[in-house]
Amino acid sequence: MPHNLQLSVCVFCGSKTGTNPAFVGAAVDLGTRIAKSGMRLVYGAGDIGLMGSVANAAQIAGGDVFGVIPEHLLQWEVGKRDLTQFIVTETMHERKKVMAMNSNAFVLLPGGLGSLDEFFEIITWRQLKLHDKPTYVLNVDGYWDGLKTLIDSQIDAGFVGEFNREFFTFFDDVDALMTALDQLA
Repeated sequence: MPHNLQLSVCVFCGSKTGTNPAFVGAAVDLGTRIAKSGMRLVYGAGDIGLMGSVANAAQIAGGDVFGVIPEHLLQWEVGKRDLTQFIVTETMHERKKVMAMNSNAFVLLPGGLGSLDEFFEIITWRQLKLHDKPTYVLNVDGYWDGLKTLIDSQIDAGFVGEFNREFFTFFDDVDALMTALDQLA
């Protein structure tokens, strides 16, 4: 990527904070460090849960924040309208497409079914050669260990090719993840 262009990092994460305070800590740390590294945060435009934590941290650190939310979630996820860019879409699929088109890399923080949907869609698009952007999983306190086990069992059972492991990388801490992101900038 040319050095004159800003790296845009899409973060998929929960609209809830979860039960472990380390989840919020990681979201705040990541949002802060994305902003301080001169990168732009792209995310689902909510002002609650880990979504709100990562976005508020990036804003406090002076970063650009690009949010995309479908109209039907404006109230439910408390659409954060004070972002650098705030886009309202008609559908969830359109939300994911706009986020993907405006990002150079993807990060999965702890989250629920929606976060898994975003992660699996983005790696499926990679498998289908619709993009070649890196995807990173921030495995805070082992939260995503089960995801790793699931994908390994799919590979072992012959439903997913071994090469799919190259489409995503697990990191246990924000320091290691930021080192990978810094190498893209």
